[in-house]
Amino acid sequence: MTRVVSMYFNRAADILNLDPNYRLILGLPGRELAVNLPVEMDSGEIQIFPGYRVQHHVAMGPMHGGLRYRPDLTLDDLRALALWATLTSAVADVPFGGSMGGIICDPNQLSIHELERLTRRYVVEILDIIGTERDILAPDFSTDQQVMAWIMDTYSMHARQTVTAIVTGKPLELGGSHGSHESVGYGVWCLLDATFKHLGNKPAQPRVAIQGAGRRGGSAAKLLHQAGYKVIAITDSGGGVYHPDGLDVPDVLEYFAHNGSLAGYTEADTLTDEELLTIDCDVLVPAYLQNQITAKNAYKLRCRILCEAAYGASTVEASQILDDSDIYVIPAIMGESGGTIVRYFEWVQNRIGFRWRRHVVLERLRDKVTAMYHNVVKAAETYGVNLRDASYLVGVQHMGRDLALRGIYA
Repeated sequence: MTRVVSMYFNRAADILNLDPNYRLILGLPGRELAVNLPVEMDSGEIQIFPGYRVQHHVAMGPMHGGLRYRPDLTLDDLRALALWATLTSAVADVPFGGSMGGIICDPNQLSIHELERLTRRYVVEILDIIGTERDILAPDFSTDQQVMAWIMDTYSMHARQTVTAIVTGKPLELGGSHGSHESVGYGVWCLLDATFKHLGNKPAQPRVAIQGAGRRGGSAAKLLHQAGYKVIAITDSGGGVYHPDGLDVPDVLEYFAHNGSLAGYTEADTLTDEELLTIDCDVLVPAYLQNQITAKNAYKLRCRILCEAAYGASTVEASQILDDSDIYVIPAIMGESGGTIVRYFEWVQNRIGFRWRRHVVLERLRDKVTAMYHNVVKAAETYGVNLRDASYLVGVQHMGRDLALRGIYA
């Protein structure tokens, strides 16, 4: 993933003629911490799990980023994700730097008690480098509201006071924000609405295919369905469903929530991830994992708009193919922005001790996403580039500006 984000970061830096010193500083993480986490398993034995926290830069404000649990996690992945987190904040005009953390484990093989002990041990090991004005944690792949609650509680016990703002994406009862669970999906909807207004020729019911049925993909499917889009295909790690006349999205998502997979759903045809990515549709939303669109399938895409809702959804080679295609690409640093924006709102609400109503959160989210889209379109027109390059231009320009204003303490 580092190859993708570095390629577009450096391309933007070239176009902007970014100061070489700023390019050097902003292109690398400011800090990387590796820890080994001893955890007592339910059997009584001790296992060691490697964990990491990568903090990119603080030029724009305190850092904020996810925590993911995956058996195939690499430090290189986390470096890329931390830079993407900074760029997303920058393009969305959110005063956060980017960070990313992870633990190498298979959460499906751990009991709920083992997962809790692992999470709490991780917090203790990174305690010195996180904080409400330093680095705020958020849910990511295989982490959820419960994991955020454990993190908040562990940090609070050491601080000897309740510190809600140390995490975002936590339960509403513990200081979470209305609109948090649907934030990425709502951001995707706002982006597509702005895109169709900009491009024109919006179909009466745009046909949408979505890879992912969880926090990102599921919320996008639900909201787009409610807005009159025709969601014709959804896949998850266990299978996929397709209906050319449109899926019964509430029924599909209810089945997924009850079973944890779309496998076995009988009210629609089955399809694979590969079939979904190359299906004939107006909008394709990859909202699951990285490296889904590759050099092998990029030529086969038959969508009009590709809205990436997962970092690194397209490989370097696929991105270059898409740059030369007629597909209108909304890059992940825009497609993921809804989550970053609402998590910033949650942090603000925690700090002032007041919760906004759901309609206020979503109205402010729509305002931020719409403004971001128009800023990126303006940059695309100014520099004569596509939307992906333009989004990186806006992000890198914002990062470079803040670093220049603060100066380099050396």
